[in-house]
Amino acid sequence: AKRGRSGVETYSAERDPYSPDRLALLPELRRAIAGDELVLHYQPKVALSSGAVIGVEALVRWQHPERGLLAPAEFVPLAERTGAVADLTRWVVDAALAQCRAWRDAGIDLPVAVNLAAANIVDIALADAVGELLVRHDLPGDRLECEISEHTVMADPVRAGEVLGRLRALGVRLSLDDFGTGHSSL
Repeated sequence: AKRGRSGVETYSAERDPYSPDRLALLPELRRAIAGDELVLHYQPKVALSSGAVIGVEALVRWQHPERGLLAPAEFVPLAERTGAVADLTRWVVDAALAQCRAWRDAGIDLPVAVNLAAANIVDIALADAVGELLVRHDLPGDRLECEISEHTVMADPVRAGEVLGRLRALGVRLSLDDFGTGHSSL
């Protein structure tokens, strides 16, 4: 009720991140991260002035063997609440950079953006992992953009600043999503 600013809310199993149905997905999600069940879809970023594609945003989906294609809202909150988000994020960054490398080899040089969760930007190991992936795919840091939401930064601003500073030192571009919708406003 507080988050939605509605005053009163009633319980809804669909929104319960700890429902038995969602919790049953956790071991499957860990398997999906290790296997070939996750896929990335790419949303183009277009310059309004020219109409040119200037980058893409990687959006993860889960091709579940029984439930079909699952949207991030169906599994990312579970990953965030159970600690699987670090592995999920590393998978997304690795796959996005692999695609970026393949496009670059084909003559298409587009940066790729990925979203980071609150747990990611307080993870001191994140910058090292990203640095290793950039080296593995032989890409400069500026081919990766990490998008973070305002509330993500505000969860632990000091530690987030350290982690984001280390990413920036790699040349990774940073952008703030949803500014003004949470803790700050213009």
